[in-house]
Amino acid sequence: MRETVLAVERLTVYRGAYAAVQDVSFCLESGSDTAIVGPNGAGKSTLIQAILGILPRQSGEISILGQPVTRYGHLSTQVRQYIAYLPQSFLFDRRIPMTVAELVDLGWDRLGFSLPWSGRLKRRQAVHQALARVNASHLLHQPISGLSGGESKRVLLAYCLVRPRKLLILDEAPAGLDVRGESEFYQLLNQLKLEQGWAILQISHDLEMVGRHCDRVLCLNRSLICQGAPEVTLSPNNLKAAYGSEFVHYRHTH
Repeated sequence: MRETVLAVERLTVYRGAYAAVQDVSFCLESGSDTAIVGPNGAGKSTLIQAILGILPRQSGEISILGQPVTRYGHLSTQVRQYIAYLPQSFLFDRRIPMTVAELVDLGWDRLGFSLPWSGRLKRRQAVHQALARVNASHLLHQPISGLSGGESKRVLLAYCLVRPRKLLILDEAPAGLDVRGESEFYQLLNQLKLEQGWAILQISHDLEMVGRHCDRVLCLNRSLICQGAPEVTLSPNNLKAAYGSEFVHYRHTH
């Protein structure tokens, strides 16, 4: 039976005097992949920042794993440890003499929590298992300075996997990958969603990839234009309502 991982009810978020997100409601269940689509300035990043507690909300309710998130983002450490977030640009200095194993290991207690395992052996096993799940075991001892774009994305997913998670939030995480790398990234997300039971919430501008790989779509332009299965929400009429009359549905030509 699926679990309700995230519930958002009538959420409104202001940036100054401007309502960047207005009266938005939706739910995410375990084992699902939901994309947020919409034009630039539609409030997509504002929405996920409010869910994460980075931005305060004007009104509405948010709960994660059944626990309410306060207006200013306070959430118990017991629940917060089940959330992973990958921004569009995950910046780290590639000149640091650090291996992939050492970077993934930081995900063990980067929020200051202790895993229910003890001892260095268990910790090393968690790193090995996380890399294996993203097909990156061969990168274990590789310096982070030598990673390609696609390899970096896999390693960052392993960074999230080193602890058990239930909610994964992505802000255009595949950005910077070529078409093949982006497709492989989405396929990997789908595999992990099935294996781990993740609820995934991601911002994307690639409507073709969304239609191919996501279970559900939120069409946003400050307010929620529509939500549902990709074949319904990505209809020309809905996209015109979200993006405006000048919207052009693009295709990759690679």
